[in-house]
Amino acid sequence: MPEHDHAHAHENAHENENAPVAGGAEFWDGRYSESTRIWSGNPNALLVREAEDLAPGRALDLGCGEGADTVWLARRGWRVTATDISKVALGRAAEHAADAGVAELVDWQQHDFSQSFPEGEFDLVSACFLHSYGDFPRERILRRAAAAVAPGGTLLVVGHAGGPSWNPEALADIHFPTPEEVLAQLELPEGGWEVLTAAEHVQAMTDPEGRPGTRPDNALKVRRLV
Repeated sequence: MPEHDHAHAHENAHENENAPVAGGAEFWDGRYSESTRIWSGNPNALLVREAEDLAPGRALDLGCGEGADTVWLARRGWRVTATDISKVALGRAAEHAADAGVAELVDWQQHDFSQSFPEGEFDLVSACFLHSYGDFPRERILRRAAAAVAPGGTLLVVGHAGGPSWNPEALADIHFPTPEEVLAQLELPEGGWEVLTAAEHVQAMTDPEGRPGTRPDNALKVRRLV
């Protein structure tokens, strides 16, 4: 399963009145504490595909989870600001970076993106599977992400395009925006950006029983011109 599978559509989310607010820091700390590792430890395939040819610079990893994308970027020479709402996830990610020998290239920051956002400009802003429960202002957050891209830099937004092959109707009530819809939501100024990728991809993954399966994901990659 991808590291940042932040659709985080966990059907087993607590629904009792005493449960942590879905999408909040306490909720995600609890989710990450359920096991020693949630994700595979491998970088997202679409990040690798879309970023492997970019010259290293300053990167912002939004929703870094357990750090696989951050570590992949740092190993390629990027200086990464890695952010997540969960302190548990950030601690686990920092251990991953230390084990990989790239800890000095990463600045770990805890952010609830509905409340705060990292400062600075970046040559790459990566938002892979930046979805959550509850009242999550994704469109506003992605517009803030675009504003953080330095001139000449790149914004990469990766998200799910539908349910997994073993249960395609599992999330039928959720609308996953197309790359074109995400582009419109960004409200980028005309003439200021270049669209490099706007496409859907079928990703190989395994089902909960470990059997082969697939899931459709989409990617929007845009470059800031001015």
